[in-house]
Amino acid sequence: MNRILFEHDEIHGGVVRFGGVRAEHVIDVLHAEKGDVFKTGEVDGLVGTGRVIAVDSAARMVEMELDHGAESLRPWVDIVLAPPRPRVMKRLLPQLAALGVGRIVLVGAKKVEKDFWGATLLKDENMRPLLVEGLMQSGTSILPVVETRRNFRKFLLEEADAMFPGSCRVATHPGEGMEVVGPCAGRPLLAIGPEGGWTDCEVELMVKCGFALKSLGPRILKTETAAIALISRLYPVAHGGSIR
Repeated sequence: MNRILFEHDEIHGGVVRFGGVRAEHVIDVLHAEKGDVFKTGEVDGLVGTGRVIAVDSAARMVEMELDHGAESLRPWVDIVLAPPRPRVMKRLLPQLAALGVGRIVLVGAKKVEKDFWGATLLKDENMRPLLVEGLMQSGTSILPVVETRRNFRKFLLEEADAMFPGSCRVATHPGEGMEVVGPCAGRPLLAIGPEGGWTDCEVELMVKCGFALKSLGPRILKTETAAIALISRLYPVAHGGSIR
């Protein structure tokens, strides 16, 4: 936890009193005392510092006076994702938030398990804490937007252009002979399929809709591995560096 984040309605007159996991971390890991200053921020808002004004070890509560005046790092990449099983999604969501994903569209690809769409994970009250966890790890505060589009074809043909204008579109698919993911001009929009890859029809549709079909190599990767590897590969280019 490299930055402690608070929801807007937790802050009253620049002061916040909190318990739970965040207080446990401040008390037991950071060994906070009155007067100590830590990195803090508001979810979807400014970041800065928080000065401890009270620690109640018995009640496991902490009170801080906040000074937030700086902009957070902004998201730089968006993802179209054929969602894996909920237990994998729970591990993946914090990592996507930490890596700077701004928008996550969960799509109904052919190989997505149908019962995924009824998972309790999709409720905002279950998904939001996982995303905030990732933001606190990375020290940022801008919450990714997560949307679902069960009709993949309709999403690509009727909505994607308006949602992601001017994006650099890359669809990944396991296989040999394809160009490896490389430089991307513009804000990347990455389409990451099921672990077995997209179907032939889905690949044809994505290419028709402006996605460059590329590969991370011939190995078939788990969704969480592919997502992290792909974003990490594009990060240097998107931030002025180069891929080695």
